[in-house]
Amino acid sequence: MRSPAPARRKRKPAGRYHHGDLRRSLIDEAARTIQDQGVEHLTLRTVGERLGVSRTALYRHFSDKPALLAAVGREGFVTLRAALTDAWERHGRGRAGFDAMAMAYVRFAVDHPSHYRVMFGGFVQSCAKDGDFIAAATAAFDVLVAAIVEQQEAGIVRRDEPRLLARFIWSVVHGTAMLAIDGQLSGVDAQGEALSRYATERLRTAIAAA
Repeated sequence: MRSPAPARRKRKPAGRYHHGDLRRSLIDEAARTIQDQGVEHLTLRTVGERLGVSRTALYRHFSDKPALLAAVGREGFVTLRAALTDAWERHGRGRAGFDAMAMAYVRFAVDHPSHYRVMFGGFVQSCAKDGDFIAAATAAFDVLVAAIVEQQEAGIVRRDEPRLLARFIWSVVHGTAMLAIDGQLSGVDAQGEALSRYATERLRTAIAAA
């Protein structure tokens, strides 16, 4: 007699999380839902159903939608900070590093549109009480401020109040980023690279030391 064939291991349905990775899977699924349907359609129940987990399991990690949004936003700010720091350092700091930071900012938005919409969309107010979210957002902004201060001390950038100057620069690159992820830049510049370069050149002139 032949031995019975070994039982085939059942495959997990697509989208199911791996044991011990539920928090990670919830954040990833939230980002996918935001990309597909928008932040306003994100709910814990929908994310749980798509992953095939119980409400009890969900609430062990996130008490409500704002808590999940805060986690998505915090992850975005951590990633953005790393991208800005890498651009600044890898291009030798100074003018070249600063220009590279502007390009890296828009590239981050294009590569992570779901995170970006949570970080800077109207839903950010729901994350305002989350300490980790606020700390990550502040740390990312401080990378820009520190780069400005260093250039001011080197006589490259005008000596305006650093945080105000940082907000001015942010407003320009943020506008480019939003146009890109909203699909408003069609054709060869759909990802905003040409506009980013142009905006960076104009910014350089505007903030140059007299």
